[in-house]
Amino acid sequence: MNTPTEKLHPPVMAPGDYTRYKIILGTLGVVVPLLVAVLFSFPQLFRIPGVDVSFLPAVNAVLNSLTAVCLVAGYYFIRQKQVLRHRAMMGTAFALGGLFLLSYVAYHSQAESVKFGGEGAIRYAYFFLLLTHIALAVVTVGLVLFTLYFALTGQYTKHKAIARWTFPIWLYVSVTGVIVYLLISPYYS
Repeated sequence: MNTPTEKLHPPVMAPGDYTRYKIILGTLGVVVPLLVAVLFSFPQLFRIPGVDVSFLPAVNAVLNSLTAVCLVAGYYFIRQKQVLRHRAMMGTAFALGGLFLLSYVAYHSQAESVKFGGEGAIRYAYFFLLLTHIALAVVTVGLVLFTLYFALTGQYTKHKAIARWTFPIWLYVSVTGVIVYLLISPYYS
């Protein structure tokens, strides 16, 4: 039975067997974090001499900031029942997240990791934020992909159920990404 939302806002993808898409999204949800882990474990494999990526951490912070703004706007629009604006904001947040991931991988494939030099309580706060940011970023990839999948296939009940988890986690990851950047930026050479 169609809900009023389903009648007004049909799925973006044509009805059918979505098994192939589930497999692709599930694979991406696992492979993307694994590739980032490989990147950190074997950084020398990807280095290209002479490539300057020193500007990318600031770009990443801007992308995270814009993602957070789009997430909050998307949440606001869906609470106001403005589904098309919600879709636009969430689609923009997804695109910005994709750009962030590309920029993040480009930077970390070419630059040495920067060590945080703060001392005392700020050091503990930094590492708490960094560790929770990283752990939740890994989870966010799969959550975002499946939240998007349920929206595109018109499975709005499932979309809403998973979005209740995806939104706050994704927002936390975006905001803490900016905070981590601001805390470590004095230590970039």
